[in-house]
Amino acid sequence: MLKDFSVQALFMGVLTAFVGFASSFAVVLHGLQAVGATEAQAASGLMALSVSLGLCGIVLSATSRLPISMAWSTPGGALLAATGVVEGGFNAAVGAFIICALLIVIAGLFRPLGRAVAAIPAPLANAMLAGVLIGLCFAPVKAVGFNPLLGLPIVLAWIVVGAFKRLWAVPAALAAFVLVVVFGVDVPAGALDTVKRSLVPTIEFVMPVFNVPAFVSIALPLFIVTMASQNIPGIAVMKVNGYETKPGSLFASTGFFSLLSAPFGGHAVNLAAITAAMCAGPDAHPDPKRRYWAVIVCGICYLILGPLAGAVTASVALAPPILIQAVAGLALVGAFSGSAMAAFQAPDTREAAAITFLVTASGVSFGGISGAFWGLLAGGLMMALQRFVQTRKK
Repeated sequence: MLKDFSVQALFMGVLTAFVGFASSFAVVLHGLQAVGATEAQAASGLMALSVSLGLCGIVLSATSRLPISMAWSTPGGALLAATGVVEGGFNAAVGAFIICALLIVIAGLFRPLGRAVAAIPAPLANAMLAGVLIGLCFAPVKAVGFNPLLGLPIVLAWIVVGAFKRLWAVPAALAAFVLVVVFGVDVPAGALDTVKRSLVPTIEFVMPVFNVPAFVSIALPLFIVTMASQNIPGIAVMKVNGYETKPGSLFASTGFFSLLSAPFGGHAVNLAAITAAMCAGPDAHPDPKRRYWAVIVCGICYLILGPLAGAVTASVALAPPILIQAVAGLALVGAFSGSAMAAFQAPDTREAAAITFLVTASGVSFGGISGAFWGLLAGGLMMALQRFVQTRKK
C-alpha cells in the first residue's frame, strides 16, 4: 500500500480537502443555525461531519484501493437554511438527521428503496434542489445592498478569480470575507478571546426528538437531496473515470457514518460529486491504481480541520450574518444553475418542474411541513395528471 503513495497524490489530497472545506462550510454552518442550532452546536456538527467524512474516505479508499471521495451534503445544508426551525427545535432536526441516515443505509442494503429513489423523476428532483438553493443564492446581492463596502469585495473576488480559475473562486471569496472582517468590521471587545477559547475543540451531544413535522420537512427532503444530488452523481463520477463500484455498499457506508455524526449535530455524510473528480482524475496520479492515496490524504486533512470547527464558527460570528451567507450563496451558484438547467430542459416535464420549483422556492410551509416536500408532491401530481391525460388521448 505504501508503495502506491506519491507526492502528486499528496498535493491533490491537500488541495481537495482545502477546496471542499473552504468552499462549503459556510453553507453547513448557516443551515445548522437556521434549524435552531446554537453557535456551539453548529461548531460541533461541523466538527462531527469533518471527522466522519474523513474516516469514511480513509476506510473505504484504503480497503478498496479506489479513490472514493467523501463530502458533507452541501445541498442538504442549503435545504436546512430554507426549512428553518421546525417543531421541537434543533433536537427535532437531529432526530431527522438520524432518520435520514437510516434511510440512506436502508437504500444501500434494500435495493427496492434505492431503485425508488433513483426512479424519482430527475426534472422534479432538480427543480426541488433549485428551489431550495435560490434563496441562499440571493444572499450575495443582499450583502451588497446591506453594505457595498463589505459585500462588494466578496462578490468581486469570486468573479475575478473565478474568471481565471473556477476552482479557486469560492476560496477567494472566503479570503475576501476574512479581510472584510479584519479591516471593515468593528470587532466587540473580548470577541477575540472567545475565538481563542474556541481553539479547544468541544463536541456537544444533542438529545434527538422524533416527530412528524421534522420527519416530513427535514428527513425525507434531506434524504432525497443527498441521494439525488450527491450519492448518485458520485457514483457517476467514479464510472466516468473508469472505476466500477458497488453503489449499495457505498450508500450504506455513508449512511453509517452519517449516523455516527448525527447525534452531535452533523446532518449528512455522502459521496463527493464535484471534488470526487479531483481525486479520481489524472491530476491525482497518471496511474489510476495509485489515485486512492489522494483520498486518504484528503481524509487525514479533514481529521485535522475538524477540531478547528469551533474557532472557524466563532470567527464567522464576528461578522454580520449576511456576509457569510453571501459566501455560502456564491458557493451554490454553480449547483443552482446546473439543477435549474436540468429541471427545465425537457419540454414535456417543464410545467411540473416549474410547479415544484415555485412551491419549494416560496418557502411557505403548510401544517408545519416545509415547501421542499410540498413542491415535490405538487410537481409529482402535476406530472401524473399530464401523463394520465396523454394516455386518455391515445
